[in-house]
Amino acid sequence: MELITLKLILIALFILLIHSVETLAYAVRLSGARVKLLASALSLFNTIVIVSRMSNMIQQPFTGSLVDTAPEGSVEFVQGFLADQYRVLIGASTVGTLIGAMLLPTFVAIFSRAIIQLSVEKGSVPALIKKGFTPYYIKRTFSLFRKPNISFLKGLERKHIPMRLFFINMAVTSIYTIGVLSALYASVIAPEYQTTAIMASGLINGVATILLSTLVDPKISVLADAVINGKGSYNYLKGASVTMVTSRLFGTIFAQLLFIPGAIYIAWAAKFVVMLK
Repeated sequence: MELITLKLILIALFILLIHSVETLAYAVRLSGARVKLLASALSLFNTIVIVSRMSNMIQQPFTGSLVDTAPEGSVEFVQGFLADQYRVLIGASTVGTLIGAMLLPTFVAIFSRAIIQLSVEKGSVPALIKKGFTPYYIKRTFSLFRKPNISFLKGLERKHIPMRLFFINMAVTSIYTIGVLSALYASVIAPEYQTTAIMASGLINGVATILLSTLVDPKISVLADAVINGKGSYNYLKGASVTMVTSRLFGTIFAQLLFIPGAIYIAWAAKFVVMLK
C-alpha cells in the first residue's frame, strides 16, 4: 500500500489550511491597534479562532480513519507506516504555518479594512462576510496583496522580542500539533487501551488551548491596549506578533520530535487509568 494516498493528501491540505488561518489570526491584533478598534479586532480574532478550532475537530475522524485503513502486516510494519503518515501531517502543519507567516503583511492590511467594516456593520460577522464576497470587495482585497518582504520587520530590535513568550508558545504549539496524532498512535502501540488513549486527545488539546488563552493571548492584548492608549510602541506589538508566528513555526517542527514520546506517554497514562480500581 502506498504511503501517500489521496485521503492523506486531503487531510494534509485541511491541516495546512487550519494552521495557516491560526497563524494569520496573529495579524488581527496588529490590525486592531493600527485602526484603534481593539474590541472589534478581538471579536474578529475570536471568530477566526473558533472556526479554526472547529475545523480541527472536523478533521479528527478523517485522521483517525488512517488507523482503520492501515495495511496488514507485522505490528512493527503497521506502526512504522502510520508513524510516517502522521509525520507527513505534522509537516503539513509546518508548511501551513510558514504560508501564514509569509501572508502576515497582506492580512494585516486586509484585517484592518475588515475591522473597520465590522464596526460599520455593527458587529455583524455574517453581514461582513456577505459584503466581503461582493465583486467590489473581492477586487479590493486582491489589491491589498503584499509580497513577502523583509521590510515588514523594519524597526524591530532585540528588545521587541519577548523570549519567554517565544518558548511558551513554541511548547504549547507543539503539544497542540501532536495532541490528536499522538493519542491515535498511542492506540496503535497499546491496542488494549485503545479507547482510553483516543479519548485523551480532547484533554490534551483542551489543556493546550487553556494555556494559550491564559499565558499567551492576554500578553498580546495588553500590548495592543498600550499601543491604542499611546502608552506603548507599535514595534513592541509587531515584535510580539512576529515572535508568536516564529515560535509557532518552531513549535510545529519540535512536534516531530515530540510525536513518538508523546504517544508513549499517553499509552502509559491510559494503562494507568485503566488499572485504577
